Order: sequence, then C-alpha cells, then structure tokens
Amino acid sequence: MRRRVLLLVGATTSLVLVAFLIPLAVLVRGVAVDRAVQGATVRAQALSSTVATADRAGLAVSVAQADATSPYDLSVFLADGTRLGAEAPRSPLVQLGARGTSASGEVPGGREIVFAVRNTAGSYDVIRAFVPGSELARGVARAWFLLALLGIALLGLSLLVADRMARRLVRATIELAGVSGRLAGGDLTARADPLAPNEFGTVARALNHLGGRITELLREERETIADLAHRVRTPLTALRLEAEALPDAGDAARIGAGVDAVQRGVTQSIEAARWRSGDGRTGCDAAEVVRERVDFWSALAEDTDRELTRDLAAPPLPVATGRGDLAACVDALLGNVFAHTPDGCAFAVRLAPRPGGVVLTVDDAGPGLPESALVRRGASGSGSSGLGLDIVRRTAARTGGDLVLDRSPLGGLRATVTFLAAP
Repeated sequence: MRRRVLLLVGATTSLVLVAFLIPLAVLVRGVAVDRAVQGATVRAQALSSTVATADRAGLAVSVAQADATSPYDLSVFLADGTRLGAEAPRSPLVQLGARGTSASGEVPGGREIVFAVRNTAGSYDVIRAFVPGSELARGVARAWFLLALLGIALLGLSLLVADRMARRLVRATIELAGVSGRLAGGDLTARADPLAPNEFGTVARALNHLGGRITELLREERETIADLAHRVRTPLTALRLEAEALPDAGDAARIGAGVDAVQRGVTQSIEAARWRSGDGRTGCDAAEVVRERVDFWSALAEDTDRELTRDLAAPPLPVATGRGDLAACVDALLGNVFAHTPDGCAFAVRLAPRPGGVVLTVDDAGPGLPESALVRRGASGSGSSGLGLDIVRRTAARTGGDLVLDRSPLGGLRATVTFLAAP
C-alpha cells in the first residue's frame, strides 16, 4: 500500500511538474532570445544617426569602436560596396536592406538583423548586427538547471509528505490487522486505536465494538453452558447411586465407570466454557491418556465380542492439549466404533511418535461412514449428533495437527489424528 501511494503521488507530481516546467523552460528560452535580439537592435539603431551624418573616417572609427565593445558582430555596408566593422558576407538580408527594407531572420550560427539607413545621396546604407547562438542561449542552461533542481526538490518534498502519510495509513492498517488477528486468536482484550487517521478510526471503533460484543456473547454462552452442565450433575449423581446399588458388582463397576466418564465430560464442559484464549490448556502425556482410555473401552469390547488390537508407544509422549481434551478425543473415536459397527466387529488402536508430536490411528472392520458424514459438522448418517469427529478435528487443529479419514486395511474406517507437542 505504501509503495502504491508513493507511485501514485510520484506519477501525479511528475505530470504536474512536466506540465508546469516545460512551458516555463520554453518561456525562459524565448525571453533569452528576445533579450539578445533587443540588445543587438539597440546597438544597431545607435549607429543609425552616425551612419546618416558622419564622414567616412569618423564612421569607420565609430563602427569599429561599437563592434569592439559589443557582444554582437556589428557591420555597416555602404551603398558603394564598402564594408565597415566586423567581417560579414553580403547576405540576402543585407541585399534586402540595400533596397531599403529592414528585416531580421535566422541564419546559420545565430540571428541576423539589418537596418536600412538612407544616406544623403538618396541610396541606402545597411547596418548589420549578428547575434551568435551563444548569446541567444546565454543564461538558458543555468535557468533550466535551476528549474530542474526546483522540480526535483518539489518531487522529493511531495514524496516525503506522501511517505509520511502512507506510513500512518500502513501503520493503522497493520494495527487493525493485528487487532483482528488477536481477536480471531481468542484474545478478546485486544482493542484498536480509535484515534487512527480518517476512516481507519471509524473501522477501529467498529472493531472495538465488535470485540466488546463478542466478549459479552461469549460470557453469556459460557454461563449458559456452565448452568446447563451443572444441572446435569444432579441426575448423574442419582444414576451413580443406583449403579452402586446393583447386586452385580461387575455391572455396578461398569455402569459406575460410564457415569464417571459422563461426569468428566460435564466437568470439561464447564471448564471449557470458562476458558479464555487458551487459559488452562496445558499439555499432557498422550501415551498415558490413550492407554487409560483404551483400557476403559476394552471392558466393553470384551462384552460385545470385539477383538481389540493395541499398539501403544511407551511414555512419555507430550502433546500440546489438555488431558481432558485428549481423553474426549479418544472417547469420541472409540465411541464411534461401538456406535457405528455391529457387535463382534474388530478394531485396532495405534499410538506412535512422530517428529514434534504423535499420531493416533483407530481402524475398524465396520462398514465405514458415509462420505457426506466425513466432511460436515453435525452429520453422521446414523442418527447421532455427528459432532464426535468434529471435536477430534478441532482439538487436533488447536495443537497444529489434523484429522484424516480414510479406508481402513480392516475394511472399515481409519481415523488418523496428528497431535503436535508444545514448542
């Protein structure tokens, strides 16, 4: 933007200077020519009375003296063919003057001026003044040089002023972009300078209003989610008590574990609702969390006759996401296996290190998910909410990773999740 402003101002100023300085330069040239011609004319006319009245000897002395003290070549052609003063050819203008006509014109090397003076015999003597080109252009080069310096100075001044203005505009633009980026990154305290120049101040005030409004809406959303999650705790507590009252200890333990998982999800929802710009999002050991969640789901796998193959790397495997988030991702992936594949369908979980992070792969031998469900948030094709995979994708993206869905070697769906470690 700054470069474009400078180019625009430079081009505009250059056009104005050209339109102003070229005519002025032509005018200076014309003034110099007129000045030289006028000076030669005055010198030649000063000899007119002498030519008309002086004798031959006195005239020769006067013409020689005038030629010696003049920057111009002065000559007098008498009617009898005698030439006095500077050497000069009998040019067509001189011949015209001998017939009684005064004139001037361009000749090679300069300008020639002739005056016809009637003598006592009734014929015409001719006074010739020759102005050389150096006299016609005297002072023109210096004037043009000064005009060029003036044009360069004006162009430089305009570019300097434009650069100062462009710097302010670019700085205001960069500041607005920076504030917008900080807001997009979750820093809701970011504010732009409302005193920015011109329309940038209006945009800054609008952006600040938007940031304040987003803060209010998020605060309301956090409180709403927190209230809703808190209300769920009461029936969960009742469900836990009923589970503990079951006569079968195994069923009681299994249902109790499920209630614990739901309880953790509720707690995470409350914490997530109160997070601000990443506050509270700490790293964790992926190997430990994945092993714990696979152990939890392995009991259900046994109950549903599913063969579980696990290949989990040894800890530590640090990743840049919280323990609760990673556990929710594993639960979402394994929950999809149990929700979307029939009982007895095998699945495999693999956790492997990679440079700067880890790769979690979940394969199943089920029918896989419809293509439409792989790309749309909230669409599952099987009656569920369809948000599980999107939660996984967003959690991985927060660490700089990604979720890739593909066909599994087992015949069903393969979900490959990349989590990066904290820098």
